[in-house]
Amino acid sequence: MAVCRRLQVLVVAVLWLVAGVFASDGDSDPIYIACVEQCEKTGCVGNICFQHCKLTSDGKSASDPWYLQEPLYIKWKKWDCLSGCRYQCMLVREEEREKTGATPVKYHGKWPLQRAFGIEEPVAVALAALNLAVQFHGWVSFFILVNYKLPLSSTRRTYYEYTGLWHIYGTLMMNFLCWSAVYHSRDVEMTERLHYSSAAAILGYSLIVAILRAFSLRSEAARVMVAAPVIAFVTTHILYLNCYQFDYGLNVKVCVAMAVVQLIVWVVWASVSNHPSRSKIWFVAIGKGLVIFFLIYDFPPFRGFLDAHAVSHAIAIPVSYIWWGFIHDDSEYRTSALLKKTK
Repeated sequence: MAVCRRLQVLVVAVLWLVAGVFASDGDSDPIYIACVEQCEKTGCVGNICFQHCKLTSDGKSASDPWYLQEPLYIKWKKWDCLSGCRYQCMLVREEEREKTGATPVKYHGKWPLQRAFGIEEPVAVALAALNLAVQFHGWVSFFILVNYKLPLSSTRRTYYEYTGLWHIYGTLMMNFLCWSAVYHSRDVEMTERLHYSSAAAILGYSLIVAILRAFSLRSEAARVMVAAPVIAFVTTHILYLNCYQFDYGLNVKVCVAMAVVQLIVWVVWASVSNHPSRSKIWFVAIGKGLVIFFLIYDFPPFRGFLDAHAVSHAIAIPVSYIWWGFIHDDSEYRTSALLKKTK
């Protein structure tokens, strides 16, 4: 009962923190607004000018036809007038605020981060790419383990009952990290929607896998009964975000709730199970808890590069490695147990 009460307090505290997050003060600053408006008219902020201010904010000329515009892959490397003006005005305003001793504030929902090589958040992109590599390595090594190192049945199928589920998990996780890296490199409407939609998809699927594995559900009927409502909920949520209203705050609350529930499932299972690798679950739970914490406690960037999102990606790298280690151990453990039953 004491464990249940603590978990309930944890869930309430997390949801309460999420409810009070996400204020953006920088873009409501009159000085910043005036700077952006003046830049769009003149094309310059101080001594820095943007050639694309002769175009509209979507990168199209008011007079030239579409076939005279630059190709998309060239536009991707550059910044349109509005983006360039916002970025430069943000830097100028933050320099002024720093001189007065004021703390950094968010602009359009994001901290004032320094760009590098045309990338908005270079540290977060690099860490997301590294995490993607760790996930790919874990998934490939799992595939080799269950198909070539562990015994197979007479029908050439793996004994491990959750092989297919973990393959789908690896695919969805790599998809999420790919779009995460793209989103952190260039925040536009399309990359934002793909990033948050893929995040909701992998969290919903992870919740399904957590329930199926923790309760050892192996029959198709039981799996459908668990998966169907979760898939319906996540699909409805993603459709709501993309087809009705993109509510960032609602999406974060939904994602954090799914992440907390699956952590609770795994922690309770590790507490009552005699699995030889249950200690890895505790390390993963602590790591994912820190990831959730840094996603909620969104502190200002250190030296203009290292923010809370980058820290969460950094923590997720060893967590991903340990998590795939548990999956490998679980496949060996279950295969050995099933082989003993068949003999």
